[in-house]
Amino acid sequence: MHDKISAVLRELEAEKQCKILFAAESGSRAWGFASPDSDYDIRAIYVKEENYYWSLEEKQQNSFDAMLPDDMDVSAWELRKALRLFAGCNLALNEWFGSPIVYYADAEFCQKIKTLLPTFFNPVKAVHHYVAMSDQGMSDIAADGTIAIKKLFYGLRGLFAAIWVEKYQTMPPTEFQGMLNLDLLPDFILQAVFELLEVKRRAKEEERIAFPADLLSFCQNKREEVKRSVINKKYVRPSLEELNRFFRETVNRNIT
Repeated sequence: MHDKISAVLRELEAEKQCKILFAAESGSRAWGFASPDSDYDIRAIYVKEENYYWSLEEKQQNSFDAMLPDDMDVSAWELRKALRLFAGCNLALNEWFGSPIVYYADAEFCQKIKTLLPTFFNPVKAVHHYVAMSDQGMSDIAADGTIAIKKLFYGLRGLFAAIWVEKYQTMPPTEFQGMLNLDLLPDFILQAVFELLEVKRRAKEEERIAFPADLLSFCQNKREEVKRSVINKKYVRPSLEELNRFFRETVNRNIT
């Protein structure tokens, strides 16, 4: 499938008249708990031809999407848009760069992005983002105590990422299992999650299971604890000078 997706990306480059700088898997496949029926969520960043950057048009297309056969969902952002979102600590975008499944990566571009990521990482925003992700997943709990297994893992990943940020003040791993360690979570939680992972790998995404009581209690308590940790914290946005320079250099390097 990797080769098929790489070929599709080359076709999209020709069709959209752009050059892809980076393309990777996102969502459950990147997180490491895909179901047998999971889609391929392919995310990319591209640079356009020179005329695009010299145009006086106020509105230009700065992204494209493609729903393709074999459950391939492609979404791509133009470089200027991507870097503006990066400057504001877009957590979904940051996760792309930590994906274990990479279809294409311009080495110089990716090296610089990873160097800049700590500078533009906003831990306060990240905690709120991941708590909200967790809440959205956990909201699926029914009156009988069951939850769709897909929603359960969205909820767990969001909470564990928020705990990571609160503890380390850094971008959490994209892969879910990168957060499963005793420095972050107690042993009884790790045991329960590893057992649930085995169920998840065999189950369809909408299959419902009972939410283990001990795990639910831990999640509810930690959610409140993590939210309190950022109540009075402030974030000072860094200068965009280095990011602007990186943008110009990347465009110039790829349109000559």
